[in-house]
Amino acid sequence: MNRFASVRFRSRLLRVATLSLLPLVAVPLSFGWGDVGHKMINRLAAESLPDDVPAFLKTPEAINEIEYLGPEPDRWRSPAEPELNAAQAPDHFIDLEYAEVIGKLPRRRYDYIAALTAAEITHPDMARQLEPDKVGFQPYITNEVWERLKAAMRAYRDLSAKHEDTKPVEAAILYYAGWLGHYVGDGSMPLHVTRDYNGWVEKENPNGYTTDHKIHGQFESVFVGANIKPEDVKPLITPVHPVSDEWDAYLDYLHRTGTFIEKVYQLDKDHGFDGAGTPEAKQFTAERLAAGASMLRDLIDSAWIESAQPVPEWHPAEPSPAKPKGM
Repeated sequence: MNRFASVRFRSRLLRVATLSLLPLVAVPLSFGWGDVGHKMINRLAAESLPDDVPAFLKTPEAINEIEYLGPEPDRWRSPAEPELNAAQAPDHFIDLEYAEVIGKLPRRRYDYIAALTAAEITHPDMARQLEPDKVGFQPYITNEVWERLKAAMRAYRDLSAKHEDTKPVEAAILYYAGWLGHYVGDGSMPLHVTRDYNGWVEKENPNGYTTDHKIHGQFESVFVGANIKPEDVKPLITPVHPVSDEWDAYLDYLHRTGTFIEKVYQLDKDHGFDGAGTPEAKQFTAERLAAGASMLRDLIDSAWIESAQPVPEWHPAEPSPAKPKGM
């Protein structure tokens, strides 16, 4: 085989090998609660919306749409869209152990980024862990999407009052509600609020928890998909409880989720998530999914209630004082 033929052969061989690997590369990894869990959370939340929300939100078509959108942000996490993946991957989690080095979290994303950046300087031993994209933006994307939903609901009220076509804004509301559901669902999963998100990383591990990088997907995707059904979760959904301050209520929700981090590791150690699992693991998982559905239902309802409030007037910055003449 001459040199030219040899190069062509190697090139063809490399191309065949690359094409054979594409199906493996193109399959996205499981994130959040996986497809099954996120759809379940969104559907159960939509089905349990109270009667005070607009009627279109409770139609079978709307419920199906909200359900479908449960896994939507995970569909953006593919190597086929690397820039999109890199930009929004931190929206799915927050490592509370690192985030709260700055104290009480500010309400605005860029204030949070600034505070973490300053903390990198004052805590040089933790600089790598305190990089904002490593800590995560979970409550920020949730608040931002919730405010989008509220704004769309306000537009719906305005159009309805004028007896104008509301179909376009109804589509926007369904999209925002479904999109919101993904992050609220992530927030009910204990491994989305901790640095120990996929194996115990703390130096002290007296209980011998797993350090393998398998627990995350095994719990939220494999186990849920094989063992948890809507009928397991629905009876555990709490009564409707609209929140008055979305930001504070959501942070309380994340902290509540954080109290179950070690419980996940304990159940894993007891093989609770293996195969058909144990009754304790199934009950715990159903409770976590129900917590996500309950919070999502309450946030959608709260967005509708808050959308009726008058919009505050803009308060432009005070004009700079005029310079004295002669300066």
